[in-house]
Amino acid sequence: MKKIIYILFSLFMITSFAQEKKLWAKSYLHQKAPKLVVEQWLSDVPNTDGKFILIDFWATWCGPCKRLIPELNAFQKDFQKDLIIIGLSDEPKAKVIKQVLPKIEYYNAIDTKKRLKQLLEVRGIPHCIIINPEGIVVWEGFPELKGFELTKDVIKKLIAKK
Repeated sequence: MKKIIYILFSLFMITSFAQEKKLWAKSYLHQKAPKLVVEQWLSDVPNTDGKFILIDFWATWCGPCKRLIPELNAFQKDFQKDLIIIGLSDEPKAKVIKQVLPKIEYYNAIDTKKRLKQLLEVRGIPHCIIINPEGIVVWEGFPELKGFELTKDVIKKLIAKK
């Protein structure tokens, strides 16, 4: 009997931990987002007034970051009325502008001083945060994390709550 209880307890614990969202950064969920700090825009400067803002921390050497670019391009196109996407790299301008495939079709900037990245304590990329028009973080995390993926439906639901 003790063996069965131990096995059931172990399964419960494994299942409970498996369902927790992992975050490789400090959580700002449901809190005021820190101010966006950019060293240099590599695109036009976006007008974020009244819009949701998705900030993607990425790098040219990061395979998952590059895999995410086409999806972010699609999000920008599908939600252009309500959402601004900003790619933010801490690499030098020369390195970022050499990255042409896949092509970034949303706003892009660099901050080699890593000010916002350090404030959010980002330890793994890609890391995204979505900020609502009131300046509150409404989504955060690794966009490909199984069970917690950043999808078109997730964004649609966040915008609908506006």
